[in-house]
Amino acid sequence: MFQATRRRLALWYTTVTAILLLLFATGVFFYVRSTLVERVDDTLKHVVEVVNRSLVIESVSVSEGRYQVDVEGSFPDNAEAVEDDHIDLEWFNPQGELVWSTFSDPPLIPLHLNRRAETVHLGGDRILRQVTQRINLDRYILGYLRVSHPWFEVTKPIRQLSFDLALATLITIIIVGFIGWFLSGLAIQPIRESYHSLKQFTADASHELRNPIATIQTNVQMALSYGNSDPQVQQRQLKVVERLTQRLGNLVNDLLFLARSDSGMLQIKQQTLPLDALLIEVIEEQRTVAQQKDIFLSLHIVEPDNSNEDNFSLLGDWDQLARLFTNLISNGLEHSFSENRNIEKEEQVSAVEVELKKIKRDRLQQLKVKVKDTGKGVPEVALSHLFDRFYQVDPSRKSTGGSGLGLAIAKAIVDNHHGQIKVESELNKGTIFTVILPI
Repeated sequence: MFQATRRRLALWYTTVTAILLLLFATGVFFYVRSTLVERVDDTLKHVVEVVNRSLVIESVSVSEGRYQVDVEGSFPDNAEAVEDDHIDLEWFNPQGELVWSTFSDPPLIPLHLNRRAETVHLGGDRILRQVTQRINLDRYILGYLRVSHPWFEVTKPIRQLSFDLALATLITIIIVGFIGWFLSGLAIQPIRESYHSLKQFTADASHELRNPIATIQTNVQMALSYGNSDPQVQQRQLKVVERLTQRLGNLVNDLLFLARSDSGMLQIKQQTLPLDALLIEVIEEQRTVAQQKDIFLSLHIVEPDNSNEDNFSLLGDWDQLARLFTNLISNGLEHSFSENRNIEKEEQVSAVEVELKKIKRDRLQQLKVKVKDTGKGVPEVALSHLFDRFYQVDPSRKSTGGSGLGLAIAKAIVDNHHGQIKVESELNKGTIFTVILPI
């Protein structure tokens, strides 16, 4: 599918570029051609003016027309000069009869009384560009001057230009085809990654939903089959169904939260809130879990020099930020060494430390929160995937009820508050999550 899309993108890119190149080449061709034709026509008109000024006119009787051109005096040696310049002259008397010509074999071309230049085909490849001028004096017609220029002065460069444009266009289209293939690959790569992420997300979501649904169905069927037996068994099965239903509800809520965040539909209730008070509240909520796991949970607030009541206030959503730090602290408690740690770690105090301080970066005041645990750490290859949805470093923890959405939700909340979150970890020493939020 992606290869076919890539081919279509490259083909469209090459086709559009080829059409534009052909239009450009056609425009250049006709512009150069018209420029060459105008240049030849200007040369012809200039020759007409020069010859007209150099004509020798003599007076004759009224019966002969009163004036006439002295052909021998007007064109004594013009033939050679015109031959060298590739321009031919023809002189016609007032009756339109050819009197004098620089052609060795004058072509039989009718006399067209048209001052505008015209192209005359003599047969074969012989083509001329001609201008005919009527010569008058005191309303008396002295004759007609026709100037001819060989057309190959235009066709030869035009032919070479056509070849050059065609070759350049073909080479450019081939190069553009390769570039289009390369660029289409770059353009489709994010789509490919998004597709695979969506496919993996769908597969993981289906797996997470399928197991509790299947368990619920099994317990309901057992309750229906043995409904009249032991009420305690039935009650126990209903409690299992209740727990699984709650788990499903939490999973659906998490998925809905992420979907709204991705679509930009997530509403943020902006308010000025004290982050230190929010962290104290979250710590108190998690303290019972920490005591059960024999993990020391602490909060360290670094007071700035200019201490005042609003040092740790920011603009944000209380519920979302509470959920953010609850997820991070719960993650630290879950992965810290607890009562089942091995002998080598027996003397190590299991702890989750939360630190809050005010920093200044890029001339902006920001709040920095660190959540540090003393767990077994995260392998370096897994760090880049920690915020992926349904990703878990230890897949066996899925049996404990974790869905792998906590850190993904945490990153979505940080992004919605225009902040940053990063993670550092070292095996067998612990993990540090750092959240930076703008005030």
